[in-house]
Amino acid sequence: MRVHLVRLGKGTKIPFPVSAPVAWKTRAMKLLALIESPDHVCFRYRIAPFLPALQEQGWNCLVEPLARRTPARVAQLRRARQYDLVILQRKLLPLWQLVLLRRWARRLIYDVDDALYVRDSFHPRGSESWSRPLRFWATVRAADAVICGNRHLRSRVLELVPEQRVLLVPTCVDPGRYTPAQHHRRQGVRLVWIGQRSTLGTLETMRATLGQVARRVLGLELWVICDHFPQWPELTVVPRRWSSQSEAADLAQADIGISWLPQDEWSRGKCGLKVLQYMAAGLPVVANPVGVHCEMIRQGCNGFLAKTSQQWCQALELLARVPQLRQALGEQGRKEVERYWSLSRWHGVWGEFINAVTPQAQAPPFPGASPAPTWIPQKLRIGHPPACWPQTR
Repeated sequence: MRVHLVRLGKGTKIPFPVSAPVAWKTRAMKLLALIESPDHVCFRYRIAPFLPALQEQGWNCLVEPLARRTPARVAQLRRARQYDLVILQRKLLPLWQLVLLRRWARRLIYDVDDALYVRDSFHPRGSESWSRPLRFWATVRAADAVICGNRHLRSRVLELVPEQRVLLVPTCVDPGRYTPAQHHRRQGVRLVWIGQRSTLGTLETMRATLGQVARRVLGLELWVICDHFPQWPELTVVPRRWSSQSEAADLAQADIGISWLPQDEWSRGKCGLKVLQYMAAGLPVVANPVGVHCEMIRQGCNGFLAKTSQQWCQALELLARVPQLRQALGEQGRKEVERYWSLSRWHGVWGEFINAVTPQAQAPPFPGASPAPTWIPQKLRIGHPPACWPQTR
């Protein structure tokens, strides 16, 4: 048994035990993942879980946060020549740096799970940007292949490159990490919201509605799993500081998961991680019908889609008063995560795609306008929803 090391930033290494390389590899293939941070949610859910399987196939994997200073960044990009495959996650590089990366990378994959061609919903300068669409276009065109986190992002990428270059891999969770909630009848009910400080604006939008529910449901609490917490006198807010070790246990102590997204382009690019976490923890979900919410939540089966304030109040009151309904919807939600959005479901697709993208061939010149490649297997070209994907509702 050998141990390969995946470096996660300066001075940090995590060992992955792997078996010997498979016989068909003439040499160990080398992969470089350029990410924002080892702690970033996108890396933790979209790349890190898949690396051990690659290493079992004989890959040597190196993970590096993108250097912040320009000289260090250029040196880092130059080292891409030493690898068979480079994965650039999310980052929209300055165009001159993208040209260098494209020149030095043998094969380049771009992983995108947000609508990065616009600013986020609560940006002080608004969503429109002249530079983001240009850099997004250049990055997608420069890449040999693009991995998209949802259907909406895939449709945007297909406006720029042929479908042979595009793979749909949703953000996944490991249901085994989550203990299902036990919906016992008790006084009061616990709502839960999990997210980053930057997305607290979506929770603030729900404040008035949640205040109405609190006046109707005795003992209502809102558990906020984050690193920053709102102070609302009209509602009992229970702060739960987020950590990767405690988030699953905190979710298991709640009763109902809530999520709200603005009706805008940034939100349509979201991949619904918090909803998947609620469902994996056996919680019914109440959310508004925007973006992936419409794919993940089936009305009355694993949760409720609520558009108006009245619909939100009705759904939350019903679930608060009927624990048997919470139990049934939560169990169904967990089953659907296991079927559609679990890591075990997508491990094979991701690994096969990585192997297909890395023949020993010269990468196309920037900006990637060469004829459409044919090296992505036909069964991985998701032109229509695959069998392991729920139908749009």
